[in-house]
Amino acid sequence: MRSQCLVYLLLTSLVYGQAPAPAAAPAAGAQTEQSAPAAPEAAPEVKVAPDDAVITLNGFCTDASLQGDACKTVITRAQFEKLADALQPGMTPAFRRQLATRYSMVLRMTAAAEKRGLDKTPSFEEKMYFARMQILAKELSTALQAESQKVTDEDVADYYKKNEATYEQATFMRIFVPHTKQIISPAAKPKAAATGAAKTPAKPVTPVAPTEAQKKAAEDAMTKLADTLRARAVKGEDFDKLQKEAYVAAGLPANTVNTKVEKVRRTTLPANQQGAMDLKPGEVSEVISDPNGGHYIYKMVSEETLSLESVSPEIRKAISSQRYRDSMQAFQGNSELNDAYFGPARTPGMPPPPRGVRPPAPAGHAPDPN
Repeated sequence: MRSQCLVYLLLTSLVYGQAPAPAAAPAAGAQTEQSAPAAPEAAPEVKVAPDDAVITLNGFCTDASLQGDACKTVITRAQFEKLADALQPGMTPAFRRQLATRYSMVLRMTAAAEKRGLDKTPSFEEKMYFARMQILAKELSTALQAESQKVTDEDVADYYKKNEATYEQATFMRIFVPHTKQIISPAAKPKAAATGAAKTPAKPVTPVAPTEAQKKAAEDAMTKLADTLRARAVKGEDFDKLQKEAYVAAGLPANTVNTKVEKVRRTTLPANQQGAMDLKPGEVSEVISDPNGGHYIYKMVSEETLSLESVSPEIRKAISSQRYRDSMQAFQGNSELNDAYFGPARTPGMPPPPRGVRPPAPAGHAPDPN
């Protein structure tokens, strides 16, 4: 029994280490990219009977009296598939071959370890104790995931009704005005060489960093420009033209400009820009300023509410994900660790910026608006 469990543990490390983790479900109403799933690897036509050998370990047998060709261990198709299906149902042919190779090696290593008595050591017992808990926890997690996926049509309809606003989809024209502009400080001119003196290579000139006053003036200029462009947008001027002016004023290239953004959902916008979803067709927003990004101006082109049928798969995934998280939360009870033994908890690193918020750009550089 111990050797069987050890084999199981080593093989599950192979399976769980290579099997892709389930993707996290998007937030309620978040837009998901629709892509065609990769075609699964076609399984070859099975022409092997359940009792036929699929793995033969020559020179390996439990009966020490057997020698030569008589010493071998045979694993039938039924025995191997029982193991493979327990580890990972629907395993691809390529991965089954990897498993068979690893299984053959592990069986030999297990027998050698038992001859040395390694299965009788206190270390082995503790590892088996903890490994058993890990396997049971994994089995429970799989069962909870399966239960969470039992979402009815009524569940989907009720979720859609309660979160209908998150399924509004809009097309906008949007202008981005950088927070600041490129500041080009005049470099010091090199001194003229004396007449007749040998020419020396010019030394590279170190750019002069802008002063705080220059930075403030550049930011104020772009803020004022944003207000001006917004006023002109309200009067009906072309957004692409206004966007080019914003880039030129910021010292950025404006060769290609496209201000139209389509299929925008409320939850795909940064929190401080979600109010744009409340605009009426043809209406222009106020200037929305983000200190870590720049200034945004939206114009609503059109808006629609996605149908229940079109977002049903997304809702099912959201409900299933939330149910699984809720069920797992019950096992994350309050635990106290002795700091005198474990040491103080490490201070977590800086959290990532909220969605849509970019870290501050270096002085004199505008962030990418896209």
